[in-house]
Amino acid sequence: MSRYGFAGALVGVAISLAAVAPAGAEEVGCVTTAWKLLGANHRVCVEAFDDPKVPGVACHLSQARTGGVSGSLGLAEDPSRFSIACRQVGPITVPDRLRDNEEVFTADTSILFKETRVVRMFDRKRNTLVYLSYSTKMVDGSPMNAVSTVPIMPWRD
Repeated sequence: MSRYGFAGALVGVAISLAAVAPAGAEEVGCVTTAWKLLGANHRVCVEAFDDPKVPGVACHLSQARTGGVSGSLGLAEDPSRFSIACRQVGPITVPDRLRDNEEVFTADTSILFKETRVVRMFDRKRNTLVYLSYSTKMVDGSPMNAVSTVPIMPWRD
């Protein structure tokens, strides 16, 4: 083991995983959907992220966030309700070897075992990128999903 011990090894692994992790998101804003006397209000928040492998594509994802005391403490399970919109925001460069069904974004929606994921697909016949957002849960996944498409078009400055 290195002179930094187990903690140093964990940091090294975390850095390695971050290099291949899906895109991180930036919060654009939130609106309150229900006022709570104790704790945070229920909200719908919009986050933006860029496709980490396809320059020129950005997505906006809206998700419901549970408030109240349990939501404020990070113990609540957020509902599987979301929407996604992806658009061309610059010249699109598709890598030669673009993996099918590649995860481009993930967000935890409960303290344990539930996530919202966004996967990119490439519809080669229509020259279109397809972004599918869906919810996972360890025992019984959710059928909730949303889709957005980005046709690959020439970009004019």
